[in-house]
Amino acid sequence: MKGRLGIAVTLFAITALLGGAFVANAAEPYRIGAAFALTGPAAVIGDPSAKIAEMLLDEINAAGGINGHQVEMITYDTESDPTKAVTVIRRLIDKDKVLAIIGPTTTGSAMASIKFIQESEVPVVACVGGSPVVIPVKKWVFKSPQTGILAVERLYDHFSKEGIKKVAILTSSGGFGDSGRKALVAKAQPLGFEIVADERYNDKDTDMSTQLTAIKGKDAQAIVVWGIGPAPAIISKNAKQLGVTVPIFMSHGVADPNFIKMAGDAAEGIMMPASRFIVADKLADSDPNKAFLMDVKKKYEAKYGPVSTHTGYAYDALRIIERALAEAGADRAGIRDAIERTKGYVGINGTFNMSPEDHNGLTKDSLVMVRVKDGGWEIVP
Repeated sequence: MKGRLGIAVTLFAITALLGGAFVANAAEPYRIGAAFALTGPAAVIGDPSAKIAEMLLDEINAAGGINGHQVEMITYDTESDPTKAVTVIRRLIDKDKVLAIIGPTTTGSAMASIKFIQESEVPVVACVGGSPVVIPVKKWVFKSPQTGILAVERLYDHFSKEGIKKVAILTSSGGFGDSGRKALVAKAQPLGFEIVADERYNDKDTDMSTQLTAIKGKDAQAIVVWGIGPAPAIISKNAKQLGVTVPIFMSHGVADPNFIKMAGDAAEGIMMPASRFIVADKLADSDPNKAFLMDVKKKYEAKYGPVSTHTGYAYDALRIIERALAEAGADRAGIRDAIERTKGYVGINGTFNMSPEDHNGLTKDSLVMVRVKDGGWEIVP
């Protein structure tokens, strides 16, 4: 696949040959950057992001580009490493002179890069789930996935409906897990929940039986796991081995067919908030977004296989940047301002309405509760 391991991706033709003659005066291309985790634990997010961005970019350029300009996307692999992500973003801004950036893939990588992004004054639409990337607002940073806070609120809405009051949490010590833990704890008491166990793990841990055993000794009515990568699947297996019967819930970052593949039978029955994309075929025909979601889903799956909740992150980020480029042209400040004015954009993850106070633009209603059933997904009523 193009764009991996730091190789620049050029998805456009700057010149054309007609009868052997060079066609002059071609419009200067719009150059954007992409920083995705194509290797490492977060590749389950970065890989589908890169694929759908390339698919969409081909469509944009085939339709004539933006304002008559073809679009060039330069993609680098952050290797799921925050330090590498900073290096990659520096290169995109300083060497490649991009107008805007999609990515990075993880909350930790985004947080590590924010200072340089702010100083460089280049608009970035991140593909990360953590809330701190946009809360509080950073002038030049936006994001396309729902924040962890929205996912926690959606999860707690479900708990209220089911009469669940006592919750055990098991969260990653990485950036995404840390921000999720903070939201879970901060929202619990005001919404009438009690955190009866608070356990942590590292993203590269290969066994979380100790933490789960500690949780088994509590009177939790639900266990919430907050993390990405292989760890949630390992936790699911550990829980099955230990005979854990308390319902397990995952973060919105786990709604991915790779999770089901890695966890196997241990994934059955596990629930999580997710975008409607992964259950598009199960939406009611009356859902106004079903036709759009199914169209993108079919195109993607024909080329790459099953979609995940992560697949839409880069799609929405690129569409938001496309709209801003159409309005502002090759002007970084103008692009930033146009992104902040995004209103009524119906995307994969929901309908975006951004503002100077909200650089995500989504609500908790953009998430639905899903459950793993028979190796696939079903909507939880």
